[in-house]
Amino acid sequence: MDHAQPEPSSRQQADFIKQLKTTFEKMPHDIELLLFTHKGGEDAFAEGARQVVRSFRELTPRIRLREYGLDHEMATKWQIEYSPTLLIAPDRYGIRWLGAPLGEEAKTFLETILMVGSGQSGLSDPSRKVISKIDSVRQIKVFVSPSCPYCPQQAVNAVKAVIEKPELISLEIIDIQSQPEIAHQYAAHSVPQAYANDVLIGMGAQSEEVFALSLSRLEPQTLFIPDSDAELVDVDLLIVGGGPAGLTAGIYAVRSGLKAAIVERNVLGGQVSTTPVVENYPGFTQVGGKTLADILVTHALEYVQIFPGEEVIDVVPGKPFEVTTGKRRFRAKTLLLATGANHKHLNVPGESRLSGRGVSYCSTCDGPLFKGRKVVMVGGGNSAVTEALHLHHMGVSVTLIHRKDSLRAQEFLVRQLTVSGIPILWNTEIMEIVGKDRVESIALKNTRSGESSSLAVDGVFLSIGYEPAVELAKKVGVVLTSDGYIQKDAKHRTSIAGIYSAGDVEGGYKQIVTAAGQGAEAAMSIFEDIINPYWQKS
Repeated sequence: MDHAQPEPSSRQQADFIKQLKTTFEKMPHDIELLLFTHKGGEDAFAEGARQVVRSFRELTPRIRLREYGLDHEMATKWQIEYSPTLLIAPDRYGIRWLGAPLGEEAKTFLETILMVGSGQSGLSDPSRKVISKIDSVRQIKVFVSPSCPYCPQQAVNAVKAVIEKPELISLEIIDIQSQPEIAHQYAAHSVPQAYANDVLIGMGAQSEEVFALSLSRLEPQTLFIPDSDAELVDVDLLIVGGGPAGLTAGIYAVRSGLKAAIVERNVLGGQVSTTPVVENYPGFTQVGGKTLADILVTHALEYVQIFPGEEVIDVVPGKPFEVTTGKRRFRAKTLLLATGANHKHLNVPGESRLSGRGVSYCSTCDGPLFKGRKVVMVGGGNSAVTEALHLHHMGVSVTLIHRKDSLRAQEFLVRQLTVSGIPILWNTEIMEIVGKDRVESIALKNTRSGESSSLAVDGVFLSIGYEPAVELAKKVGVVLTSDGYIQKDAKHRTSIAGIYSAGDVEGGYKQIVTAAGQGAEAAMSIFEDIINPYWQKS
């Protein structure tokens, strides 16, 4: 699916609106929307829903809106309980939106409207085959947040399933900010989360095919093996990873004359996309992480073909390399591993069990649900302090926990902690995260005195660093350093001829600008090596 773009120019915006109008005119179906609100409907979410619908109605008369109170007979007919609830073409599809399609979810709403109007799901052939085999009812709930960049992918997956098989599949998209009581009922303290028939089938964004398989089997799936007739793509360079290193490498590779492609299993932009604020990236004193990620992605799209939502599941070495993802196969002369790093875990009792139920690794995605509630942020670096400040300004009662007596964060950020009055528990470690269905408290230990204590909290946010994502490197036999990073030479060559690395997966400074620079270096090395292959020298 398309990812968010930076603020367009007025001409780009005008062209986009013109294209939308033309698309709406050609759609075979009108789109009826029913909005249900409390009597008077003056709450912010109801007004937000109205504003979004009005903006689309200005583009086309094909969209019709009717609004009713929750006490109206139509609310009884459609079994509406919550305000606001938006029904989308209810005579044809079982799609309802609990909340307002604002922020990141505006993209989901646009794609939903286009699919409903066209009557076409746009599912890939492998996904369509899986959905076609579903022979019993599937009632989907997808929990989302307007601030979550991962949510549109999962919500659109669900919409596609409904459009493909409306007689058996229905959907509720639930905004956790608008409907926190439902989120608490399902312990959906991390988004996106997807349920089908009240069974958890997906935590986090899944590829379209993996979602379809999870929906079919009514249990979370992590892998989808494509049919043998999957599309084949030939490239000079296949870049695995769509963060700053991979995106920059794609730009430089294509500018050098190489045919390149990028595959990314998660959100494009990598960790940058979920960073609340990025400071002092060249050209920006301060910029939102998602905004910076969008700028990088938009720039890369001018040069290189990107395949989002695709995970590499197999690599067969050779000349060329044979690479299989969840959707297609690639033949590549060279590979660049720009797989980045994953969040470190505390590895304490309760962490994995309560992940997504109060334990979170993304304040941007999950912070809004904890407004007015008590949480802790664990860590002592720039990321931990930045996210603690982000939660504080969001209205969350946050305490920072650090296992040492001083922070690693920059002095400017530390001063902001003091100014904001955010308390810090020094020399403290979490020994256990306690709760039955959601986080209720944490067991603590003072690293100096050894004293144990307990603290009642509603959430635990973790920002304690990253571990290199080297699963694929290990699988193909690339040599790692003693610290677990990819071992490479000055030209970013790994131990296997034709495979290169760049970014956080190499270790070193964990900075966006550093990763981008390494991506550029690697791309230029690859260009030179393809012209004059070092592996053919005696």
